[in-house]
Amino acid sequence: MPLKNLFVLDTSALLALRAGEPGADRVESLLLQGISRRCQLLVSFITRMELLYRVWREEGEEAAREALRLVNSFAIEWVSCEPDILETASRLKAQGRLSLADCWIGATAIVREATLVHKDPEFARFKEIRQEVLRR
Repeated sequence: MPLKNLFVLDTSALLALRAGEPGADRVESLLLQGISRRCQLLVSFITRMELLYRVWREEGEEAAREALRLVNSFAIEWVSCEPDILETASRLKAQGRLSLADCWIGATAIVREATLVHKDPEFARFKEIRQEVLRR
C-alpha cells in the first residue's frame, strides 16, 4: 500500500522552487514537512544531472554547482539505480513518449509507491504513477 506522505520530487518541481514559479509554494511546504519528518521526500539520481546541466546551460557552471549544493542541503533521500527501478524505467521507456530521465523519475515513484510531484504534462498518460501536478 502506498504511503500517504511519501513523495518523489521531479526536476520540474525543484526548478519551479528555484525560479519561484507557480507551484514553488507547494514544493517549499513539502521541504519544510520533510525537515519536521511529517513526510519523506525522494529524488532520483537522474534529477541531480538534470538540475546540474539545465542550470549550467542557462546560467553557467557556478550557478549550477550552487543549485546542486542547495538541493543537497534539503531533507531528501537520493535514490540511485536499483534493479526494480531499472526494470520499471525500461518498461516505461518501451511504452514510448517519455524522456529517459522522466522514465527513471517515474519508475522511482512507482517502485517506492510514492506520489510524483511535477509540472510535466508528459506524465499525464501514465496512470500507474500516482501524481500531484503543480500549477503551471
